[in-house]
Amino acid sequence: MRYKLLGKSGLRVSELALGTMTFGEDWGWGASKEESLLQFNSFREAGGNFIDTAVNYTNGTSETFVGEFIQDNRDQYVVATKYSLSRNWDDPNAGGNARKNMVVSLETSLKRLRSEYIDLYYLHMWDGMTPIEEVMRALDDMVRAGKILYIGISDSPAWLVSRANMLAELRGWSQFVSLQVPYALNWRDVERDLLPMARILDLAVTVWGILDGGILTGKYNNENQEDKRFNDVKISEIDAKIVQVVQKVAIECGKSSAQVAANYIRQQQHKAQIIPVLGARSNQHLLDNLAILDWELTPEQLKQLEDATQFKLGFPHGFLDENKYIFGNTYNLIDNHHRYWK
Repeated sequence: MRYKLLGKSGLRVSELALGTMTFGEDWGWGASKEESLLQFNSFREAGGNFIDTAVNYTNGTSETFVGEFIQDNRDQYVVATKYSLSRNWDDPNAGGNARKNMVVSLETSLKRLRSEYIDLYYLHMWDGMTPIEEVMRALDDMVRAGKILYIGISDSPAWLVSRANMLAELRGWSQFVSLQVPYALNWRDVERDLLPMARILDLAVTVWGILDGGILTGKYNNENQEDKRFNDVKISEIDAKIVQVVQKVAIECGKSSAQVAANYIRQQQHKAQIIPVLGARSNQHLLDNLAILDWELTPEQLKQLEDATQFKLGFPHGFLDENKYIFGNTYNLIDNHHRYWK
């Protein structure tokens, strides 16, 4: 395990993060406390120090488990948690980005995690209601109070993140140092605006859904599935074709399909500072995912996987590549280190 500086901060985090949305069985699936502890210990033994949770994961069980597991050496771990998603579906103020929910959610998380501070506190999802000034000032207040060390934002549009950080910079408030988004071989939407923005603003990008809920492991393609829960799951024709290519590359490498799909994401560092979040229901699956640290896909294999997605950036990216209209015949004579969309 190697370590990265978290965006433009000085905080050192492991190159992989442990996702704990599967810690607890409150939602009818997930890992027992014993299995969760096995995962935590495997991650720690591999050199991992970056733990990802949220106030609403498994109705709070995730944070409770994490809080217990880190007690032997709290300061060794970089713990990220999130607020925004509802803690009580009948209370309009128990969700969203407003200061009230932020304060109550933060205190709830601190108690469950048995900690006096949160290393990285995310706004989990943009609510479309709260003024961005209220959010950034409230987050800065929590940083100044010592309850939060760094702030991040998850599952929100690029324009909002950019505006929020510019506002914070102008007013001397804490700025986002991390962005969390979904990113998988068959789910590359973030390449259009979010990853280029993160690269320019020097935001670390912690990515979830790297196996797209298991689709890229091939388990939904298998007609003889052992797990009958998935028998009624239908995947798109393009996803099925992508999975076939993943499986082909996996055979070439002598690795699992999950490792191939995860390593594809880990090797996109030229697009942004990428930190995959590993989420698993069993320690066996987590160990399989951790094994991506031992090898890499070749450039030819990466291209083979990428070509299978048929992904297009769309407007304005392709339009902006028509550089002859701007630079005439001189474009290829210019060494452009500012270019960020490819």
